[in-house]
Amino acid sequence: MASPSNKGKGIAEGSSSQPQPQQPQSPPNPPALSRYESQKRRDWNTFCQYLRNQHPPVHISQCGSNHILDFLQYLDQFGKTKVHVHGCVFFGQVEPAGQCNCPLKQAWGSLDALIGRLRAAYEENGGLPERNPFAGGGIRVFLREVRDSQAKARGVPYKKRKKKKRNPMKSGDGTTGTSSSNLPS
Repeated sequence: MASPSNKGKGIAEGSSSQPQPQQPQSPPNPPALSRYESQKRRDWNTFCQYLRNQHPPVHISQCGSNHILDFLQYLDQFGKTKVHVHGCVFFGQVEPAGQCNCPLKQAWGSLDALIGRLRAAYEENGGLPERNPFAGGGIRVFLREVRDSQAKARGVPYKKRKKKKRNPMKSGDGTTGTSSSNLPS
């Protein structure tokens, strides 16, 4: 006979002789994706859907730079960046004083980031790095042309950021290096 202090202990520990029904285990929740990863997945799915909607549909293995360039130009219809054309009175002005009928386009920085994400997604989905159509020279030339034309339209030249050079310490007398006067005596 079980002692009063052990009463119910077998049930709590699961040591009863009757089999316990198996609880259906839900699959573990996958870790939440970072903002970059979820954007990359969404961009990849959007691009693949764009290829499927082509007539005839294009498989990703048959995708070339011309499909990518068409996709980037297709995205311009959803752009929010006013890009002044050569005949516009505001062409080249940093802060135009009024409204105009120039088109809204995707900003260069958005397209550049998109291509970077699609380039990574292509390889993550089994594409070979040496056959990555997002890494092609034609894509780089297109992005450079978009960057330059948007910079001219805004009147702001694009300047590549230079990496900061690390300056060696200068002593009080103008020489480079450590000075004996800075050392404890």
